[in-house]
Amino acid sequence: MNPTEASMDALRHVGDELADATVATLFERGEVGTFNTLMRYVSTAGSPLPDGLPEVAREYLHVTSAPPSWVDWGEMEKARLFFIDNNVHISTALSFAAMPACYLVPHVARLLSATHGLKYPSKRMAETGQFTVYLMRPDAFEAGGRFVPAAQKVRLLHASIRHHLRREDRWDVGTDGVPICQEDMIGGQMFFSMLVLDSLHRLGIHMSSEGAEAYFYAWRVVGAMLGVDQDAVPKTLDEARRFLDLYMIRHMGPSSEGVHLTRQLIDLYEEVVPGTFFDPIVSALIRHLVGDTCGDWLEVPRTPWDTVVKAVPHLLGVLETIEDRSPLGAWALDRLGHLTTVLELSSLTRGRVMHYAIPEHLKKDYGLPTGPPHTRRWTPPAATVSP
Repeated sequence: MNPTEASMDALRHVGDELADATVATLFERGEVGTFNTLMRYVSTAGSPLPDGLPEVAREYLHVTSAPPSWVDWGEMEKARLFFIDNNVHISTALSFAAMPACYLVPHVARLLSATHGLKYPSKRMAETGQFTVYLMRPDAFEAGGRFVPAAQKVRLLHASIRHHLRREDRWDVGTDGVPICQEDMIGGQMFFSMLVLDSLHRLGIHMSSEGAEAYFYAWRVVGAMLGVDQDAVPKTLDEARRFLDLYMIRHMGPSSEGVHLTRQLIDLYEEVVPGTFFDPIVSALIRHLVGDTCGDWLEVPRTPWDTVVKAVPHLLGVLETIEDRSPLGAWALDRLGHLTTVLELSSLTRGRVMHYAIPEHLKKDYGLPTGPPHTRRWTPPAATVSP
């Protein structure tokens, strides 16, 4: 697969036919409120669907209740073990590289501003963190697992955003394509997989090709369950690199929404970090992972910690040496990583389970004024995995 400008342009005008039709019917029949109320009680796979659930929703949930038939469960287990071994690093990459990358795409930043509002960044981060944790549990796809219902709801959430923005004429389809189009869905999949792997490499984490490929594979499965066109999605890391490079060159640039969302992200994590002495490390990590050009676009503050953060790979190298040489050390570090991830998620959710509901309305004061056009420039990062 070799993506081109023409193939990417075609993907900008395609949404998700199944989810879009389901959401359109729910709104036409005035059944969105009923759906949201009843689906709060459906949080695990295999649970009986409640009486009174709209029939169109029942049909959708039946069709999307199983993972793709082509899933290699051996690869999924490798991905889970890779996540366990690197959960703190992956959480760091998701928070300080993948999310800022979303803010670096102006039309995506505008969309996030509209759909989640500018006042609730913790909700965005909590939903992303919870979704990833659900995916990497041993029972993710089994009866009693929480991932499948979460994926079903997120897919409908995306469709509802497309529905609102197009129906209310609040989106320039001619310029920006369909909201949450196939190109953007695949781009998001690349941010949460390929870009995370890039960030681990930048942090000095030693990864096997096998582990990196398994982690990328797991997000291919996620993409399939979220309605991504499997004929268009990259199948290998090399294909993913080509797609990600072209996507970034096509779309990345500064925007006032991106700056605002990034400031919220920094403020949010500075509240999570105990005390104030270590607050600047949040900005330093973002700048380290996205680079100075992108950091400047997002107006990430420069701090004395920018230099300190460059020593992180050396510190992580010491920890990896302990892990490699001591089974007890490996267990302790994995356990510490798990507890750190749980603590971070607990801080973001404030102990609540996040529900992925269909929004009946979008915020009315959508969008911030955008500045003058800028030239978009981006330099592809170094290779993803270490030999």
